[in-house]
Amino acid sequence: MDPDELRALLPAGVQPDVRDGRSWVGVVAFRMSDTRAGGLFPPRGLGSIPELNLRTYVRVGERRGVWFVTLDTSSPLFVAVGRALYGLAYRRADMIVARHGSRVYYASVHADRAFVASYEPIGPAVPAERGSLEEWLVERYRLFARRAGDLVSAEVAHPPWLLQAADAAIEVNTLAPPGLTLAGPPLLHFARGVDVVIGPPCRVGGLRHHARHEHPVPQAERPAGLELLAGARRG
Repeated sequence: MDPDELRALLPAGVQPDVRDGRSWVGVVAFRMSDTRAGGLFPPRGLGSIPELNLRTYVRVGERRGVWFVTLDTSSPLFVAVGRALYGLAYRRADMIVARHGSRVYYASVHADRAFVASYEPIGPAVPAERGSLEEWLVERYRLFARRAGDLVSAEVAHPPWLLQAADAAIEVNTLAPPGLTLAGPPLLHFARGVDVVIGPPCRVGGLRHHARHEHPVPQAERPAGLELLAGARRG
């Protein structure tokens, strides 16, 4: 999509990342399992919790990362923690996830925003080829968000995703906010679960311009949260 469509959704200092003149938006449907966070969650971790996010791919200076436009989940606890600690745009949704054989059936509804689809893997699981569009999209290890007016960042650590081609039937997709149009055939991938560690959010310091960089570069950061450990399954 045209990067200009995304700029209105991003705060100052955050730029759409561009590949071959285009920016991308992803719809990621998955389940979080065994999520732990110090004394916040039960020691054994939380059970399986569905999450659906609409995300785009951004840069802050020379740092690549992900910006979440929306994050839907059935867990009020996830909504509260995600908003308070990370400033993420979590919202409570009615969600159903079911499986029949290898096919996953996924439905999420929040007010007038909904996503209903079924999908399954149809190819071998392989890592994204170095330098490919797939690697550019999925191998990102940092998120950015805005919390209480401050730009924050958190590192996301996990093994590389093993991607499979996917077959999908998308019945409903009204996730896009006003001003953003999701058009054209989607690029479809499926991936099995990996263990993910989300680091504490850090405030991105004042931006300064560096002669070697096109965009401002963040100065110092300092910790402002806690670590989350979860097993994530994407589809």
